[in-house]
Amino acid sequence: MRNLIVLAVVGLFAQLVDGALGMGYGVTSSSLMIAVGIAPAAASAAVHLSEVGTTLISGFSHYKFGNVDWRIVGIMAVPGGVGAFIGANFLVSLPADVAKPWVALLLSLLGAYVLWRFLMLSGKRPEFRGKLRAIFLVPLGLVAGTMDAIGGGGWGPVGTTSLLSTGKLEPRKVIGSISATEFVVALSASLGFLFALGSEGINFAWVGALLIGGVIAAPIAAWLVRHLAATVLGVAAGSFIILTNTKTMMETWGGVEKNSTPIWITLGVLAVAAAWLITRAVRQELAARREAVAEEPAPELTPRA
Repeated sequence: MRNLIVLAVVGLFAQLVDGALGMGYGVTSSSLMIAVGIAPAAASAAVHLSEVGTTLISGFSHYKFGNVDWRIVGIMAVPGGVGAFIGANFLVSLPADVAKPWVALLLSLLGAYVLWRFLMLSGKRPEFRGKLRAIFLVPLGLVAGTMDAIGGGGWGPVGTTSLLSTGKLEPRKVIGSISATEFVVALSASLGFLFALGSEGINFAWVGALLIGGVIAAPIAAWLVRHLAATVLGVAAGSFIILTNTKTMMETWGGVEKNSTPIWITLGVLAVAAAWLITRAVRQELAARREAVAEEPAPELTPRA
């Protein structure tokens, strides 16, 4: 019972992060489950089955708050679902450890670009111009869906990071659209796992615990995205991308043991730096709002008749 309560708390925290930043539910939940000895396929299956419920609530919540671009959803949903189904069927026999550090490096570079782009605004309002083309969105959906099923999480990190890096869609629309599309990805991955593992290979108690926590957090996260400024969201997302991928790269290429002291020291330093950058972005946003209010012309007073 205690383990189920812990998983429910993990699901709540993971969905709060995922719904606010467009990534993190699968990565957070799967990482914890694998760390306690659960097989990757079983962990990913439980996470994706719980995501069928959490992403449905999250997508609807983002829709109600006006965070969804339905054109993005319509283009990415089918290739994302196809990729997730394929990835789920291959995970049982294919090791993901070889590809994970290279994907982590790519995501970190994209995260650094997102971070730099929004930090360079220096309090100015970001401009989002242009239109994302299907020739970019279709393969992105296929790759992100495949990585999501194989790694237990990847739809958000790959999809959100790539869309943010284009600079053509405001962060809340990116996060809302990725969250809404993830329902199709989670459903397809779940069907793939059920086909490959069978129902006996999935612990539905874990699924239920993760689902309860995620459903509670989904509307809160969607409301948060609606009210946070684009600059703050961009800086937070970029910082989170770098932070979550550093551990994978250090464990593979850094010559250090998993969960060793050097890793946690490095992550601690990065977390402090991320908190400082987010605080700086918040202060710049508040200053920009005060300046905008000060520049507004005073309302004309009409004399009473």
